[in-house]
Amino acid sequence: MHPEPGQTFDQFKASRPNQPTQDRNVIYLQPLGDFAAERSPSLKKLREFAAAFFAMEVKVLPRVAIEPAKFSARRNPYTGNPQIQTGAVLAFLETRVPQDAFCILAITMEDLYPEPSWNFVFGQASLRERVGVYSFARYDPAFYGEQRTLGYEALLLRRSCKVLAHETGHLFGLAHCTFFNCLMNGSNHLAESDRRPLHFCPICLRKLQWSIGFDVLQRYEALERNSLADGFSDEADWLNRRIAKLRGE
Repeated sequence: MHPEPGQTFDQFKASRPNQPTQDRNVIYLQPLGDFAAERSPSLKKLREFAAAFFAMEVKVLPRVAIEPAKFSARRNPYTGNPQIQTGAVLAFLETRVPQDAFCILAITMEDLYPEPSWNFVFGQASLRERVGVYSFARYDPAFYGEQRTLGYEALLLRRSCKVLAHETGHLFGLAHCTFFNCLMNGSNHLAESDRRPLHFCPICLRKLQWSIGFDVLQRYEALERNSLADGFSDEADWLNRRIAKLRGE
């Protein structure tokens, strides 16, 4: 529905993307609003996943309450649910970027919208300012009036990890992937998002490794441990096969 040109590794390098430096090498997560345990992904697990995925230090900042004086809000004209305007959040974050931050990402269980003419948006980021905001609200089955079935916590966590890694990938300068089944594939609805794997393809992995400089094997080993702990058994199996290949087994 939306043809995209893709981005080769050489095009990625030529774009002069953001890279961590010795002084700016921490990913900060800024919780926005409530993260009630019964309807939200674990902030601890999100931090651990992001740290393994990007092979960088990840810190969770103290929660910021959603106050009308700080953030523009509305009721969605179709669902009636409350929403926060993304531009207001990005402007707020720009004033709070820590000195050692590679980026600061607001995460929230509130629905988002970018401007009055839009129904909603999953997230929005400013590459130049190294800030972004992402909502997990629509990854909860209850948002659509569906019953939370057994194991929905793992589904919500998996979906939230996907959007966190995908959108943070954009802050590293990665465009949507058109080469393989990849976490950086674009998606326009939940079914497309669910079809994406929880890992990067070889091209996107090379881009990220060029930016950060991690050891690929050590990163895979950390992700395998994380996947096993979070119950992502299929992803752990995939990672185990990658690890065996790199070890020559």
